[in-house]
Amino acid sequence: MRLSDGEIGRAYEVKRIGNIGRAARRLEALGMGGHAVIRVLHKKAGGDMIIRARGTRWAIGRRIAEGIFVREAGK
Repeated sequence: MRLSDGEIGRAYEVKRIGNIGRAARRLEALGMGGHAVIRVLHKKAGGDMIIRARGTRWAIGRRIAEGIFVREAGK
């Protein structure tokens, strides 16, 4: 599933980061690569999201959220 489909308050484990250009390399450099746990804090109507990863809050756009493939954490 894509992170953009995630629900507020749930934690997800990153399976892979898709082809989203330079943003993919930047996310991996920030430690959001495979097996990182991401919690969805807020979703806006336009698809933008506020997430928590590695103890830091991040705002990401819809295009980036659609390029992050996740599964529910703990499953």
